[in-house]
Amino acid sequence: MSVTPLLEVRDLKVFFRVKHSVFVPARQSVRAVDGVSFTLDSGETLGVVGESGCGKTTLGRAITRLLTPTAGRILFDGDDLTSLNGSRLRALRQKFQIIFQDPYSSLDPRISIENVIGEALDIYHLAPTRQARHERIETLLRDVGLDPSDASRFPHQFSGGQRQRIGIARALAVSPKLIVCDEPVGALDVSVQAQVINLLQDLQREHELAYLFIAHDLAVVEHISRRILVMYLGKVVEIGASKAVCRNPKHPYTQALISAVPVVDPASKRKRVILPGDVPSPINPPSGCPFHPRCPIAEPQCKTEIPPLRDLGGGQLAACHLAK
Repeated sequence: MSVTPLLEVRDLKVFFRVKHSVFVPARQSVRAVDGVSFTLDSGETLGVVGESGCGKTTLGRAITRLLTPTAGRILFDGDDLTSLNGSRLRALRQKFQIIFQDPYSSLDPRISIENVIGEALDIYHLAPTRQARHERIETLLRDVGLDPSDASRFPHQFSGGQRQRIGIARALAVSPKLIVCDEPVGALDVSVQAQVINLLQDLQREHELAYLFIAHDLAVVEHISRRILVMYLGKVVEIGASKAVCRNPKHPYTQALISAVPVVDPASKRKRVILPGDVPSPINPPSGCPFHPRCPIAEPQCKTEIPPLRDLGGGQLAACHLAK
């Protein structure tokens, strides 16, 4: 494993301006990602989990520069992505790709699979001849478990799982170092999810890929990830080794997420933690700890002071005044 991280995110913020309306009396911003920092090594998988609306997808799209960050830095393989634009950013995009959640809307229905995958090869001039292009596409289809003869077909002729495999082949076409997986199995049946997860792991070993694996299913994330980052209301509330986070969660929010994961063993007596209320609005987040309005152990300090992300031992960090 390299000493220098492949990806280093420092205090990343992504805010969206909200237009004035009856419901929004003043010009305000949605704090989708609010001061996120972490590192990712070559060949590593970092899982990102949290409820819907916590900022997971926005984080992934900002890292791949599909969204422009409001503040912070994204250091990828020695380059600061936040300072790049135009042709310089386009050239660097060959090293990082994204797999989208919805395999139905992420593929253009008017374009054949050969051209869906081959488009990136054309952009980066990775196939010097038409024959080389065709052979590369056939190899990619085999790598993701599809028949090379499928290249002439169109997206509507495939199932959801097959379409996601096509999306994976498209991401692999340019031989990236990092792939952001934005809930890649969230729209698939459970049996198909397992197939796609196993495929991603096989490809990671074969191509030495790093994954930023975004999902809401903690069981899936624990299976595929070496470390887990937990987000709540745009902030990191806990990060650490997968086993440590899932078996000994430190933050009350992580504890609630873990308690909601179904247990196969009926003899297990895991206590379910029910959180009161709803996730606060990212337009007007609470003062102090963003989780304090729903936290079962909150104290007065939590309402006024923002908790720092503290190392609680073993590389497990949590943003909680009361965590030990």
